[in-house]
Amino acid sequence: MKTLLTGGTVISMDPAVGDFGRGDVLIDDGVIVDVAARIDAPDAEVIDATDRIVMPGLVDNHRHTWQTALRGVGADWTFADYLAAIHGTLRPQYLPEDVYLGNLVGRLEALHCGVTTMLDWFHCAQGPEHADAAVAGLREAPGRSIFCYGAAYGTTAPIGVEIRRVRNGLPGGGLVTMALGLRGAEDTSIATVADELALAEELGLRTSVHVASDGTTRPVADLRDHGLLRDTTTFVHANGISDDELRMLADAGSSLSVSPDVELKMGFGWPMTGRALAAGLRPTLSVDDTPAAGGDMFSTLRTAFAVQRGLDGTLRAKDLLEFVTIDAARSCGLAERTGSLTPGKDADVVLLRADDVTVFPVSDPAATIVTAGHPGLVDTVLVAGRVVKRDGALVDVDLATLRARLTASRDRIAAAAGVPIDGTWRPAD
Repeated sequence: MKTLLTGGTVISMDPAVGDFGRGDVLIDDGVIVDVAARIDAPDAEVIDATDRIVMPGLVDNHRHTWQTALRGVGADWTFADYLAAIHGTLRPQYLPEDVYLGNLVGRLEALHCGVTTMLDWFHCAQGPEHADAAVAGLREAPGRSIFCYGAAYGTTAPIGVEIRRVRNGLPGGGLVTMALGLRGAEDTSIATVADELALAEELGLRTSVHVASDGTTRPVADLRDHGLLRDTTTFVHANGISDDELRMLADAGSSLSVSPDVELKMGFGWPMTGRALAAGLRPTLSVDDTPAAGGDMFSTLRTAFAVQRGLDGTLRAKDLLEFVTIDAARSCGLAERTGSLTPGKDADVVLLRADDVTVFPVSDPAATIVTAGHPGLVDTVLVAGRVVKRDGALVDVDLATLRARLTASRDRIAAAAGVPIDGTWRPAD
């Protein structure tokens, strides 16, 4: 089946393809086959992209989706509050059904906001049933998802048996694939990191790991000295990492995921975007967690852009779009499949309203998206050529029922934990 997106302002994110003030995108059997100023395809279903910006779907490579029911409750929390509340008090009360609903609704939220590819960084594994529920939630949402399975925060038990079990059910090739969430050397031993990396390599999994420094530690150098830096690993946050350690990551071909809203709010320090670029490392951006930050990438783009411009005046708006499209796709090992409107890639495409009162007249599309973009602009979303959002609404999704179920899940978790989640609770006090 062919689909023709016609008459839109096309931002391809591929220099070889270019951009078009007025352009068409032709899709056949879920794959982009042509991008040009005008395409004649009389046998294609036509989607009118007039007054729309047509661009690759956004890529979020680090989101703790299981926490969706708790959105907003941690807006005033420090990182210590977050650890005490989410992992110390609330997570132990999660049932598999809570995980399923969090992942399903959180993934639908991301799709609604134009995120066609999302890495779900899962560390709520009370047992196998929780992991299975997380995967089920991702599978029910029609997005491209990576289930990044890590040990529950603070646990030290080996996870090899469980990783192998889940890997057997996620062999790759479909819309839901798998990665391994490493425990960093700050949380476990170098030997455990080495074992988990070896397991990931054996199973053909990319890895992701949280890392930071208070200025007295050198976690990246420690990994380098033990031969544990890989071009298949994404390092999350990295606040406080020294410049030479950033260069180590660049030399190894590793990726960096910056979560500017959470990092600034929770006291991690300045986002590492500019320093990463100076070290030769292409940063990417991620939401992280919705108890503390919004779940849309537009807010993330705006924060990252404003902070770095305020620090040193660098970055262009187009840089930011690269961070959340082709650069992030590369960090997930998916650059050959998504991240740009390139013939031969899967048709992961979003259409943004250019006729909305909050953005018209659109003079510079990239600048408009970065400085004024918001979920209300996301008119149409396609994943592998399938329309999953049309005319501003998700397709075949009963949001009213999901809202009731997720609200009940939140209330049950809070009641089981014996805590209020109305903004009055300060867990680390």
